Amino acid sequence: MKTYLGVDVGSVTTKLVLINENYDLVASIYSRTQGNPVDMIKKGLQKIRNQMPQEAQIAGVATTGSGRQLAGVMLGADLVKNEITAHAVAAMHYVPDVQTIFEIGGQDSKIIIVRDGIVVDFGMNSVCAAGTGSFLDHQAERLNIRIEDFGSHAMRSQNPARIAGRCTVFAESDMIHKQQMGYPIDDIVYGLSQSLVRNYLNNVALGKAILPKMVFQGGVAFNQGIIRAFNETFHTEVFVPPHNELMGAIGAAMLVHEEMRDDHRKSSFAGFGISNTEYKISSFTCKACPNLCEISQIAMDGKVLARWGARCDMWDRIDKK
Repeated sequence: MKTYLGVDVGSVTTKLVLINENYDLVASIYSRTQGNPVDMIKKGLQKIRNQMPQEAQIAGVATTGSGRQLAGVMLGADLVKNEITAHAVAAMHYVPDVQTIFEIGGQDSKIIIVRDGIVVDFGMNSVCAAGTGSFLDHQAERLNIRIEDFGSHAMRSQNPARIAGRCTVFAESDMIHKQQMGYPIDDIVYGLSQSLVRNYLNNVALGKAILPKMVFQGGVAFNQGIIRAFNETFHTEVFVPPHNELMGAIGAAMLVHEEMRDDHRKSSFAGFGISNTEYKISSFTCKACPNLCEISQIAMDGKVLARWGARCDMWDRIDKK
């Protein structure tokens, strides 16, 4: 039984999935990165192994997300792909007629425009947190409610509070002001949900041709309040696919499935033994030119395995030598 491993390493969460030849989900892991992607990849791989059917073998590995280079080196990935492609491929698999993909994660968000099964445009926001899941986490903590209860509070709102959403600082001060004015918590929570959607549309989606069918994925798609805000904004249903939180990893697994099937080559997967391997991650500033690129590198037993982060291929050439 051939299976394909997709790994999506983000700043907040790390996702690993295993799919079979028919693109069915065989196993999955969703965990917090906790600022230590190396450990989360190792632990996730061990958990995936425990979930694998006895007769299964890994025929291909792909990585995506902000930590895709690191994960690719550790796992011996056959394919390293950007998040835009991975998310789009997964969305089109579950919703073939999708034209707009909203993806909101823990610390970044993106919009992907699809026409006739091809990505024609995209936008990303990785600077301001006002349109991401970490913004909601922080506000839920300030309101003294669990983030898991955020959606249920928002769904009960009848008169949502108008909260400024252009910046996390302004949103927070506005929310405190609304609390002092005596607004019910349900209305404040839904006001925050509307604020996040407004900020997302005014920044990430600015100037994009948004057409149905619309798909909403990423961890924030679990939040019913955000779904309600999207639905009311567009006066139509925004579809949330199954396994919305795993879409990047699923897309990566699907891409490597195609890659390995077309090439008929053997996977370079490093094996489950990497769970017991010690890696050292470090970085330095390259001073070869005025760009002063920050170069990240991963080493094992004192030997540098790979470097990345440069705007040119200088360090790739040095590594090959």
